[in-house]
Amino acid sequence: MDQQRPLLYFTLLFLGYLIWTTWLQDHAPKPTIPETTVNGVVSQNSPTSNKQLDIPSDVTTASTSNQAVPTKATSDDKGGDIHVKTDVLDIIISTKGGSIVQADLLTYPVSLEEKNKPVRVLDRNKSYAAQSGLISESAELAPNHYAQFSAPQTEYQLLDGSNELVVPLTWTNGKGITVTKRYIFKENSFLISVEQTIDNQSGAIWKGSAYQQITHSPKNKSNGLMTGVRAYVGSAYYNNKYDKISFSDMEDETLSNVVKGGWAAMLEHYFVSAWIPPKDQDNTYYTNYLKNNNRYILGVKSPEVQIESGTQSNLNSQFYVGPKNQADLEKISKGLDLTVDYGVFSFVSKPLFWVMQSIHNVVGNWGWTIILVTLLIKIVFFYPSAISYKSMARMKKMAPKIKELNERFKGDPQGKQKATMDFYRKEKINPLGGCLPMLIQMPVFMGLYWVLLESVELRQAPWLAWYQDLSVLDPYYVLPLIFGASMFVQQKLNPPQMDPMQQKIFAFLPIVFTVMFLFFPAGLVLYWVVNNILSILQQWYITKQIADNN
Repeated sequence: MDQQRPLLYFTLLFLGYLIWTTWLQDHAPKPTIPETTVNGVVSQNSPTSNKQLDIPSDVTTASTSNQAVPTKATSDDKGGDIHVKTDVLDIIISTKGGSIVQADLLTYPVSLEEKNKPVRVLDRNKSYAAQSGLISESAELAPNHYAQFSAPQTEYQLLDGSNELVVPLTWTNGKGITVTKRYIFKENSFLISVEQTIDNQSGAIWKGSAYQQITHSPKNKSNGLMTGVRAYVGSAYYNNKYDKISFSDMEDETLSNVVKGGWAAMLEHYFVSAWIPPKDQDNTYYTNYLKNNNRYILGVKSPEVQIESGTQSNLNSQFYVGPKNQADLEKISKGLDLTVDYGVFSFVSKPLFWVMQSIHNVVGNWGWTIILVTLLIKIVFFYPSAISYKSMARMKKMAPKIKELNERFKGDPQGKQKATMDFYRKEKINPLGGCLPMLIQMPVFMGLYWVLLESVELRQAPWLAWYQDLSVLDPYYVLPLIFGASMFVQQKLNPPQMDPMQQKIFAFLPIVFTVMFLFFPAGLVLYWVVNNILSILQQWYITKQIADNN
């Protein structure tokens, strides 16, 4: 096998991987949906009763089956707006249903060019909202996400020196049932506590459940990233494991699954919104597709509670809207950090990110972090690489004799192959040795690719000079050009190709790779440039040693 052929294989494998990843996001096999349904039909192996799984139609389809609610809600169906501002969040809560209809992240600008414009996650104009409510026997007994709430004021702000802000909304049926929904914001936190207090003075037992859900319009098909690969946009929930439910899955099947604890989330690139119910209760997770509104719903419903007349009770949950910061998400709920979706290369990306985070805590710069982690990887794989480079050096030294064999058996392919293999055996040369560095580096390369693609910590991370965001392309293409030059130097250290056609093909490889790397994030190209430079130094030293010893 020719020593440079792995480079060509790597190109084909990587391009194939990108095509496969893009196809998988749109055409992956659908997850297994439990046989229980939201229509109260329970399969034989369902552990719960029909009543526990009977998600009322107003929660999932907004029909008027047994409650006086509109058949649909649009951005025009607004109650009054309550504006809430903390040090990290700028929120709009609608008094219609007490839903969070807009959420801006004040510490995350849209781009370096628009530093004063925060990223908007929840957006009422895109039907992306966080809804919550109560379900009972009648709409007169419990406010759903269409009920009209009242609030004492329309503006709330977390003042300097305060570490908590409470925003109360109230609903009453005028017949003894009063519900107070409180949003509790904390300083420097994207996590919001939501309390629904039911005060029952009706003279009868109140029975009902709480639900929380996230609505989302169809994803933008133009959400393309580097080289055609897109970050996952869709829903996910925790079912003792990380389960993604794409929007197309919601159109085809309806989920209803009882899980202890868990969470329900909508994912976008770098950011996530998630409802987190109490971890010690059995919660019913459900999905639905509203065809008339072209909206997707992922929600969670609590078990039914009973409240005696003359008493009150709280039904609590939490809502997170913010960046996919792995350390923070891990503390909030088990498995929530998995929304940082590294795909099939998680086994490489996760430990790699941990190492990078540890280095960054010391050096404080992601560019130098990438350089140092590249050096560390090079040290770890120093000896396997050395074995490969020794094999390549011997091949280069024996190139004249191999050329002579090719000339001697020019018209006898079988004879040439046998003579070549005998020659390799005699000289103790491993013709596959040159594949080893590429095979070792490929998983690391893919893992780092997804770290740079998915980790919000590297979003808009500067290095030096014009490198103010290592997660995007090099604006002046300097690193890709340096990469191409380093690859050219590496080729000169490798054994020459015997076949003239192969010589022409491999002569174009530095150009092909340079063009490909033009579309990679600068941080990834930085890793590969540093890796190439270190490889050149190691290979040059080994080649010189072998040449001097003979």
